[in-house]
Amino acid sequence: MPLTTSRAQAVTKPVPSSRVVSKPIPQAQAEDPREFQLGQIRRRYKPRERKSEDSTILEFDLKPSDPDFPFEMDALACSLVVPQVYPKEPPSLRIRNSDIPRGFTINVERGFDGLVEARTPSMTLLALMGALDKNLEAFLSEKKADTVKLVANADKRHLENLPVRAVNPEVVSSMSKGKAIQAPIPVQTPRPAPVYYSKVQKEEAQTKRNSETRQLEARLGRLPLYKKSGDGIAYTLPIEPRKRGELPVHLRSVKTIVLFVPLLYPLQNCRITLEGVKPEDANATEAAFEERAKKEKETTLMGHVNYMAQNMHILAKTPLKVEVAEKPVVQEPEPVEEVEAEEAPPIAGVVDEERGHIFHIPRPPEWAVEDEEESEESDGSRYSYDSKDFEGCPTDEESEGAQETPEPLDTTERGTALSFPFLELYGIELLETTVLNLTVKCERCRDTMDITGLRNGVKKTESCKKCATVLGVTFRRDLIHTNATRAGFLDLEGCVPVDMLPSTFLPTCSTCSEPFPSPGVVAHAANTITINCRHCHASMTLKLTAPKFLRITSAAMPASGPRRKRDMLHLHPGEALPLNGRCTHYAKSYRWFRFSCCNKVYSCDRCHDEKEEHPNERAERMVCGWCSREQAFRKEDCRFCGRGLVRKRGGGFWEGGKGTRDKAAMSRKDPRKYKRRGGGALAKKKD
Repeated sequence: MPLTTSRAQAVTKPVPSSRVVSKPIPQAQAEDPREFQLGQIRRRYKPRERKSEDSTILEFDLKPSDPDFPFEMDALACSLVVPQVYPKEPPSLRIRNSDIPRGFTINVERGFDGLVEARTPSMTLLALMGALDKNLEAFLSEKKADTVKLVANADKRHLENLPVRAVNPEVVSSMSKGKAIQAPIPVQTPRPAPVYYSKVQKEEAQTKRNSETRQLEARLGRLPLYKKSGDGIAYTLPIEPRKRGELPVHLRSVKTIVLFVPLLYPLQNCRITLEGVKPEDANATEAAFEERAKKEKETTLMGHVNYMAQNMHILAKTPLKVEVAEKPVVQEPEPVEEVEAEEAPPIAGVVDEERGHIFHIPRPPEWAVEDEEESEESDGSRYSYDSKDFEGCPTDEESEGAQETPEPLDTTERGTALSFPFLELYGIELLETTVLNLTVKCERCRDTMDITGLRNGVKKTESCKKCATVLGVTFRRDLIHTNATRAGFLDLEGCVPVDMLPSTFLPTCSTCSEPFPSPGVVAHAANTITINCRHCHASMTLKLTAPKFLRITSAAMPASGPRRKRDMLHLHPGEALPLNGRCTHYAKSYRWFRFSCCNKVYSCDRCHDEKEEHPNERAERMVCGWCSREQAFRKEDCRFCGRGLVRKRGGGFWEGGKGTRDKAAMSRKDPRKYKRRGGGALAKKKD
């Protein structure tokens, strides 16, 4: 009988209820379910507990477990009220967050009440709080519940009899006997209603935010000054303005910015703050960036950062927009019957007879309390002068002000920047380079020499030992701290920097802000120095790394010195070089080389060393010895004619037809060396 398959279940009859095993209930829960469930809440949330006559109040913070929670809320402050007769009476919840509007907290409380009504008998208080955590986003996304605000009526009866100040003094004196004039009552303008977004808008915004933040982390995440906050909103990004020299003086030290990306970005605009700058100095730049972020909605976060780096000097000069407050609507007071009063005596000097539209307000008597002698002395000192004022001598105030404002450092970005990318400072607030020692290479002959004793703003010149070219170096110092690793700039003439020699640095203690005594400490790359402050004896550690030289602008070549003669080889493409490019040192090499150290052509490295005084460097180009065409370096053959440039050493073997046929020169391992040996002589004898 063939087997047939069927999709019907094997058990067609329902299982009797007597065979169903229910979930076991702990004995403690069965005896006292209220105390058992309260113990679960205590172990899970560690609440602050208060007891009243008929209930127990547990206060704790419920942190959302959803990692993509869209609202800017750290935790939900809950007050769980559990009646004494629980579970016969349901529990209730009260939200205590002051930063959440009352209408939204009512939605959360109503949502909790709905969960309580729909719960099963086996659902505990801990399970209710878990359900609230899962549905918290839905409750907060609902429309704000209507609320009523009760305002107490202020008792102003004690202010009715107070006189009201007027513009003209005559009116005040005349109205003091009658009823006071009622002041106008300003009417407050209503606040703008909060903006709500749909669920689809939030999902699209979340997708775009995740994409742009990933791009930001991929581009800038490996830089040394990059930092990301724990909540993923603030990003500390290193920035290098394109035209730092055109920035205001107080913004030239900016190394990093903090980019704030809201959770509802791009529905809410991003903004920035400048680190290491006073808020009043950075207001214009930050406001200009925020204004552009509002207009350019389609620009990515990386685009905003790039625009900031390229146009920071323009944003810093954007004037701040002064927000003019709207004038409140004034309700006209009810007309009051004027009370006739006696005419007050006219005040001398109140009205100008010639110009009736001008009113002179008299000087209040309380301002003229000082003695006559003091006033005379003050008048005399006010108009006294010295002949030195006319000679151009500065006054005391000007001299003090000049001492308090030192000249800013010349940190214009030009020349070659000297920095320490992986510098480590511990206990050091500020680091200055007082004496810099360098090793430079001459641009003409490639010879190296040491230039020592470089100080801030002092140009030092030396002559090359081989070609007598004048080498000039000017060091412009920059201050080093935790967020700035650049030591300054080098203005070079006729040379390029190679390495930094042991130099002198002056650290400043971060505990007492006192500088280390002169001349400072001597440090060099890959060296760690630990010293103690001479004032507070705090430990200071300086660890220098390999210096980095970044060429920003081209250095000027010296005007003096002979010009280099152009190398005339008189090459004729298609014709062979003399001796096919061979020399006395390498007889099997059919080419010439152009060495990158001096850009000259020689047959080999030995020929170069015989005629030049500097060591040779690798040749990147060559000239074929068969066709005289210059090309990039190749190992074996010419790119144009295909001829071999290196002759291989031949052997005694046949080598596919290229070997020798002379049996005397053949190798004894070759079988042809002994084949048919002497056969010709025997044939002649037979004949």
